[in-house]
Amino acid sequence: MTNSAGMTETGPAGASAEHVVARLRPHARVLFWPTILLFVVCGATGYYAGNLPEPWQNTALIWGAVVAILLLWVLPLVSWLNRRYTITTRRIIFRHGFFVRTRQELLHSRGYDVTVRQNWLQSAFRSGNVLINSGLEHPLVLKDVPNAALVQKVLHDLMEDTRAPIAQRREEQPLLGDGFRQGRSGR
Repeated sequence: MTNSAGMTETGPAGASAEHVVARLRPHARVLFWPTILLFVVCGATGYYAGNLPEPWQNTALIWGAVVAILLLWVLPLVSWLNRRYTITTRRIIFRHGFFVRTRQELLHSRGYDVTVRQNWLQSAFRSGNVLINSGLEHPLVLKDVPNAALVQKVLHDLMEDTRAPIAQRREEQPLLGDGFRQGRSGR
């Protein structure tokens, strides 16, 4: 919640509101070859269209170019646009899929391990795969995100900031077992 001065107000029990820290997509480098193919298909179609001896060949050329553009450029673009990662002050949200959409959330307060894995091309562009192991069977992966080392640092900081208030509340509350023992010994 934001007041008229633009400051964030706290919610119930002193918990601060959730804020978006980062919105990420895989590195746009994956669109390089599809874009090169788009230019090649458009150039070849422009050069040969109208120059072929038969009218049906010109029509087939144009239809072939349209199909090639749909398969080789539009599908990779839509696939890239439909994979999103949102990091907030409380959780990480994974969204992907076109026909079947999948949304996964991981709370920072649960705790997890963060690992960055880079190949030579990713390290040249300072991107990488950020693997988040939360104890599930397979780690969740932020695939080929830009500034992977910075993402790892931010996730560590957010997890530490989220866990600190929980640990503090646990220390302030007496354990049930301690209170039970004190009540029984007073009899």
